[in-house]
Amino acid sequence: MKIAVTAQELSAAIDEERDLPGCAALKVAFVPTMGALHAGHLSLVRKAQEYADLVVVSIFVNPLQFGAGEDFDKYPRTLEADAELLKEAGADLLFAPTVDVVYPAGIDMANQQAARNPALQSGEVGKTFEGAARPGHFDGMLAVVARLFELVQPDFAVFGAKDAQQVFLIKRMAATEFPDLHIIEAPIVREASGLAMSSRNRYLDEAALTVAVQLSKAINVGKAAAETLAARPSVAIKAALARIESVPEAKLDYLAVVDPSTFEPIDDAFVGRALMLIAAAVGSTRLIDNITIDFQEQFA
Repeated sequence: MKIAVTAQELSAAIDEERDLPGCAALKVAFVPTMGALHAGHLSLVRKAQEYADLVVVSIFVNPLQFGAGEDFDKYPRTLEADAELLKEAGADLLFAPTVDVVYPAGIDMANQQAARNPALQSGEVGKTFEGAARPGHFDGMLAVVARLFELVQPDFAVFGAKDAQQVFLIKRMAATEFPDLHIIEAPIVREASGLAMSSRNRYLDEAALTVAVQLSKAINVGKAAAETLAARPSVAIKAALARIESVPEAKLDYLAVVDPSTFEPIDDAFVGRALMLIAAAVGSTRLIDNITIDFQEQFA
């Protein structure tokens, strides 16, 4: 696995692969991360390998998506260990830029440039759910993802379904800014307990892990109510809510069911595939999860 730190090294490494005999039409798949990698991230690498000849993974802790009270400096940085994991997973190229490589004109200018581009604004969707808990987060996320797309120029980009709101916003942005780019959504990877894998899980002790798994159990209760008992969305939410509220150690932020095509909450007239979202704090660690639910048409 090659490692690039500058934009020039990145381009040279990709061009070198394309210059190999028979590789002029080489396809590139891209997996952007902030490091602190776990098995969920590595599953994205394997998914990328299904679509492309060359897999590029970036590790970059983006200052633009950290708000007030979120400590950018304390975010775990484990580059050496991450590089080993990526090498074992079969990634071809690791792009590990510094802030000045990603934002050569500086953070303030990057913010101003992003603010002038409506496609890089998360809008009303970006103010709900995770956006309500982390104001400005999604605008910063879109700015860095767009910038990384410019640098890597991939044919495919792979994101995990756990961050459903993020994936929705990236797909919407890419549709106008990078119309030839295919966004691949990879399924959530879970622990044997059902807990969605996350870099934040490393902060949970054994007791907290027992509490954290209740997020996935709650949304599975909601799914069962809808798909086994034919409950409507409001009843599915009520069932899931009853489960998570039976565990007071999990401090619920939100539990909702949304239309994945708009990311807006649905009502009981909705028919089709929806997403149940949940977010809760376990101690000082904030966790999110989601699950798809198929709501069938009701007959009198």
